[in-house]
Amino acid sequence: MSSVEEVDLAHRIAVMGQRAKRVLEDNDRGSYTVPTAKLYPFQWNWDSAFVALGWAEVDRERAWLEIETLLSAQWPSGMVPHIVFWTREDTYFPGPDTWRAEHGPQPSSGISQPPVLASVLRQLTLEHPHSSDGGVAGDKARVAAVFDALNRWHQWWHTARDPKGLGVIAISHPWESGRDNLPDWDIPAAAIDASGIGPYERRDTELVDASMRPHKHDYDRYLALVKFGADQGWDDAAIAAGNEFWVVDPGITAILLRAERDLLKLGLWLGRDADELASISLRIERMEGGYDRMWNPEAGTYTSIDLRSGDYASTGTSASFLAAYAGVTERTSALVDELSAWSEHCPFLVPSFDPRDSRFEPNRYWRGPVWAMVNYMISTGLAEVGEGEWADRIRLSTREMMLQSGFPESFSPTTGESVGGLHFAWTAAIWLSWLNRM
Repeated sequence: MSSVEEVDLAHRIAVMGQRAKRVLEDNDRGSYTVPTAKLYPFQWNWDSAFVALGWAEVDRERAWLEIETLLSAQWPSGMVPHIVFWTREDTYFPGPDTWRAEHGPQPSSGISQPPVLASVLRQLTLEHPHSSDGGVAGDKARVAAVFDALNRWHQWWHTARDPKGLGVIAISHPWESGRDNLPDWDIPAAAIDASGIGPYERRDTELVDASMRPHKHDYDRYLALVKFGADQGWDDAAIAAGNEFWVVDPGITAILLRAERDLLKLGLWLGRDADELASISLRIERMEGGYDRMWNPEAGTYTSIDLRSGDYASTGTSASFLAAYAGVTERTSALVDELSAWSEHCPFLVPSFDPRDSRFEPNRYWRGPVWAMVNYMISTGLAEVGEGEWADRIRLSTREMMLQSGFPESFSPTTGESVGGLHFAWTAAIWLSWLNRM
């Protein structure tokens, strides 16, 4: 790269940083950030966690407020919902009247989402501590104030979504995975009886091209699962026993295992009670022992498992590559080989689904598009296990897509163009927290 090109790139990166800041500001609702206006007009769980990383680069106090607002919606069971309905909006369906979830202090959905928050807190405090006078002490007090909530949320995942102690985490709804229409869910979801779902009006396809969104038959099943959960009063034991959809998710499992390790580090930093730390350690040991259950030798990667049938998914997803992020290293070489094979079919990494599979769709939500926050986790894990070349490649690919297409919901792995909603908060946050300093 010539000196002129380097100057031009530095300028573009600086401009992107300002644009990313504006995206956060435009989606700011005071104490929480919406993913993007109209399409997602409420607070989403793992969106807010990643958004806090972005806010920390702009306004550290605002980052803490994002986290504290999300946790303020925690249910007595420990569950932190995937959507918190702080306002009434008519641009999103299904709303609180459909969910009928009344266990928390605020109207919400009845399911959770990937628990990345403890890992975000570790990054904010132990990796990038506040540098001003009294900053570290202030961070310590803020972490201490939410530690119990995080610990209860993690325990909820184990009791509610792994009641048999397998060491792997099941999801009760595709939305709970955060990866709604992944092909992994097609066969398990086919058994869902959606005959009791009456007419409804989707709002997402009024705002985004339908070719980028889940199909109607997917939504029928999503709503049937919501109805089942609501009819059970969102009772965890009843859902574990009778929900038609009960699938081990490598994404949730990897993210929770990472979060447990980070929670333990935060607990040690705070000097928490030895028995409390021992309980977290036992959860980590159980997940370390169970992680290899997801290894599928026929697919050559970690895959989801339908616990109702016992069947494994036939191919991997971007979540397969989160093993390193979870601290699981035994099969790193095989996963890097798999990632290399994927890269031969896509100019931009990492697609959300295997691009060699006939079900791969580069522009349909989670059936192919690249998601920046998943890339951040995959790259972080690969760097930590010594695969720096691949970590850098994923990071540079993510930067290239954003320089080309801005801050959309996701990106096409074949063209790098924007997919889904635009002006997306967590994409902008990933730029600020991960790519802005390249």
